[in-house]
Parts: sequence; structure tokens; C-alpha cells
Amino acid sequence: MQTEERKAAIAAYKERKTIAGIYLLRCEPSGQSWIGRATDLASIENRLRFTLRHRSHTHRGLQAAWDAHGPDAFRLEELERLEEESLAYIRDRILKERLGHWQGKLGQEKLGVQAI
Repeated sequence: MQTEERKAAIAAYKERKTIAGIYLLRCEPSGQSWIGRATDLASIENRLRFTLRHRSHTHRGLQAAWDAHGPDAFRLEELERLEEESLAYIRDRILKERLGHWQGKLGQEKLGVQAI
């Protein structure tokens, strides 16, 4: 890739719109599920799968389920997308509130901080 093409690709990536929201990660064989929040729903599944593949996820229960059942057993579901918010601190507050709402509604264990 030429220098100019690389610069253009980096600029396009930085300018892309991200959609924040709440997701549910489900282990189909065990019936377990975990709820989380993300500032970029499009990239959270790759991030989760990467940390689980490398055995570096901080949630021990999720890592144990991954180790027992393998990657094909997991499905990610979007529960809610948030309206675009330009101020990060407002977006983070709303994500925390909506995560609490969904956790109470579904009674699922939350994954901790996955928003960054």
C-alpha cells in the first residue's frame, strides 16, 4: 500500500461513524448469557472473541464457558442501539443506565467494562 493510500485509509477509519449500544453474548449449549455495553457495536464481537481465544478475558465464567464449548457455541445479539451522541461522557452515562435496565429486565450477569 502506498503512503497516500495508507493515510487515506487511516483518515477514513478515524472519521467513520460508530454506534454504541447494549449486547447479549449467549452460549447456546449451556444456556448461559452475559450482557455488556460497547461504544462500537460493530467491533465488540471481534474484541470479545480475540480476548477469549487468547485466554485473556477478565470474566472467568465467560472464559470457562468458552474453553468448555468453543467459539462456535457463542452468538452475539444486539439488544439496543443508542442515538448518536457527540459527547463521550454523556454517551458513557447513557450506556451505563441502559446496561442496568437490560440487566434488570433479563437478569443476566454483566461482563464489566467493555465500552472502551
